[in-house]
Amino acid sequence: MTIFRIKNTGRATALREDVHGLFLVAILVGLLSSCVVGPKYHPPSAQAPTAVYKESTTQFNDNGPWTVAQPSDAKLRGKWWEIFNDPELNTLEEQLDINNQNIKQYFENYMEARAIVREARSQYFPTLATAPSYGRSRTSGTLSTTPVAKSGTGAVSTPQLQSTILSLPLEASWEPDLWGKVRNTVREAQYAAQVSAADLENERLTEQASLAEYFFEIRGQDMLQRIYNDTVVADQKALELTQGLYESGIDNEISVVEAQTTLQSAQAGATNVAVARAQYEHAIAVLVGKVASDFSIPVKPMTSAPPPIPVGVPSQLLERRPDVAAAERTMAEANAEIGIAYAAYYPSLSLTAEGGFQSSAISQWLSWPSRFWSVGATLSETVFDAGLRRATVQQYVATYNADLANYRQTVLTAFQQVEDGLAEVRILSKEVEQEQAAVNSAQTYLKLEEARYETGIDPYVDVLIAQTTVLADQQTLNGLQVEEMTYAVALVEALGGGWDSSQLPSPAQVTQKPAKTDTTIQPDTTIQP
Repeated sequence: MTIFRIKNTGRATALREDVHGLFLVAILVGLLSSCVVGPKYHPPSAQAPTAVYKESTTQFNDNGPWTVAQPSDAKLRGKWWEIFNDPELNTLEEQLDINNQNIKQYFENYMEARAIVREARSQYFPTLATAPSYGRSRTSGTLSTTPVAKSGTGAVSTPQLQSTILSLPLEASWEPDLWGKVRNTVREAQYAAQVSAADLENERLTEQASLAEYFFEIRGQDMLQRIYNDTVVADQKALELTQGLYESGIDNEISVVEAQTTLQSAQAGATNVAVARAQYEHAIAVLVGKVASDFSIPVKPMTSAPPPIPVGVPSQLLERRPDVAAAERTMAEANAEIGIAYAAYYPSLSLTAEGGFQSSAISQWLSWPSRFWSVGATLSETVFDAGLRRATVQQYVATYNADLANYRQTVLTAFQQVEDGLAEVRILSKEVEQEQAAVNSAQTYLKLEEARYETGIDPYVDVLIAQTTVLADQQTLNGLQVEEMTYAVALVEALGGGWDSSQLPSPAQVTQKPAKTDTTIQPDTTIQP
C-alpha cells in the first residue's frame, strides 16, 4: 500500500475543508433526491361492464347452430387460430409470426424504445471524461517585458520564450436528481416502451387476423369455383338436351340459344372466380414474407362452420386487449411528462470536479507534485421565463386529459366490437341455416322443372329461371358462410386473441439490456447492436 503524506499543513487543512464541504453537499443531495414533484399516477377506472355480453344471451325463437363456448373454456389462450382446426392455417400463422415485415418493424420500434430507457437511466450517474493533451509554444522575443523577482529568493526571472505543457486531466460532472426530473424521465421512457410492446402485440394480432380472414376468403372462393364448375356441367347437359329436342322438332331454336347463353354466363363466372382467389393468395404471401410469384395455396373448398368461441366475461376484456393496454400506458407516460415539466420550477444543482497531472517535462509528468485538482458546485434557477414553465405544465396536463379520453373511447370501442362480433356470427349462423334450406328448395324446384320440360309441359324459360335461382341461392349461401368465418375471426380479434396484460413487460424488463437472442430473424440483413 502506498501512503502519500502531505507535509504542508496549510494545504492539508484546505483540502480537508474542501472534502468536508463536498461531504455536506453530498448529504444535502441525498436528502433532496427523495423529492419527486408532479402528480402521482393512478390507473383510470373504466365503466363497470355487465356480468355477461348482451349479444351472447340474445336468443332467436329458433336458435341457430352457433353458440359460445362453455364457461370452462372462458378464455382464448396462446395460438388462438388453432380453434379452427385447420393444419394449413396453423402453418401459415407460424410463418407469419417469423417473417411478417410489419411485425418486424414494430419489433424494432420496441427495441428502440427499450434503448431510450437505458439512455434516460444514464442521467442518474456522473459523466467522466478525459482529454490528454500535449502543447509546445514560443512567445515573441520582441515583446516588452518586465523581469519579476522570485518570491523568497531575490533572484530575477526572465520571461520564457518557449514552453511545453503535458496534461492528463480527468473531468467529472453530475447533476443530482433533486426533484425527480430524471426519475420521471426514466418512467416516461419505461411507459413508452410498454406502449411500444403493446403496439407490437396489437399489430401481431391484426396481421394474424388478416391472414385468417384471407385464408377463409380463399376457401370460400374455392367453394364458389366448385359451384360454378357443377353449374357448367349441369348447363352443358341442359344444352345437349335442348339441342336434341330441337333437332327432333319438339323444341324451338330460342330454347337452344337460351341454354347456350346460360352455359356461357356460367363459364364466364367460373373464370372470374380466379381473380379474387389470386388476389387473396398474393395478400397472404405478403403477410408471411414471401414473394407472391413463389407462393401458392392448394385448392380446398370450405365446408366447415365456425367453432364455439370462448368469449369470457366483459370484466376480462380490458386485460385481454393490447390496444387498451397501450392506451392506459400512454396515460402513465403523459403523467410522467407532467412531473418533468413541474421540475423546471425548482433549482438545479451541478457538481463538477477535475484532477490529473500537468507538467512541462515528460519525466515529471506523472509525479505527485505535478498533480492538480479543482471541485465546484453551481446552483441555477430560472428567475423569469415569461410563462414558459406554466404553459409547459398546462400543455402536458392537456395531453394527459386527451389520453384519458382516448383510453375511455378505446374501452367503449372494444366492447362495441365484441358485441358486434357476437351479433354477426350468431345472426349469420341462423341466416346460413335458412339459406341452406332455400338452396335445397331451389334444387328441388329445378329438378321438377327439368322433368316438366322434358315431357313438354313447360317451356325452357321456366328451366332457365330455376337454374338462375339455384345458382343465385348457392352464391348467396357461399357468401354467407365466408362472412360467418371472417366474422368469427373478427370476434377473436375483438377479444384480444390469446393475449392478456400479464404478458406486457414490466418497467424492470424493458430497462434490461436485450440478450443477443432477443433480435429479429434474418441476421444477414439486420444490423445487430
